[in-house]
Amino acid sequence: MATSEAGKGRFEGPVLGTPGDLPDRPERRGRFVVHVVIAILCAVTAGGWGYVMWAAKGETEVIKQIIAFDVGRPDSAQITFEVIKPSDRAAVCRLRAMDVGHAEVGSRELDIPAGEGYLQLTERLETSAQATSADVEYCYLV
Repeated sequence: MATSEAGKGRFEGPVLGTPGDLPDRPERRGRFVVHVVIAILCAVTAGGWGYVMWAAKGETEVIKQIIAFDVGRPDSAQITFEVIKPSDRAAVCRLRAMDVGHAEVGSRELDIPAGEGYLQLTERLETSAQATSADVEYCYLV
């Protein structure tokens, strides 16, 4: 069986030594630079993601608002809505009609030509079943 020097009484002090016995730690250099580089990379990544989201959304919006809809007929729905857009740009709007279970029973894309900035339109959608609501799903500039 092996015996240790501490067991024989020859070692006086902590097994690992005292702080004075250990060599000085080397100074840490470059830690600040690493943090700055990481911060710059995070800022560039966040800025790039923000630009991608902004570019995907588009520069100008088309504002649409439903004024009224009539779903009294079993084979069609009528919707009256207004569109506000830049007068020098054309737009496309998608109209849809839905039934009581929120299933789409009719839809249509409507081209809105350039020329007027404000339009109030009334359109009829053919439906495959009785609709309970009609709306403008989206509008975008072309």
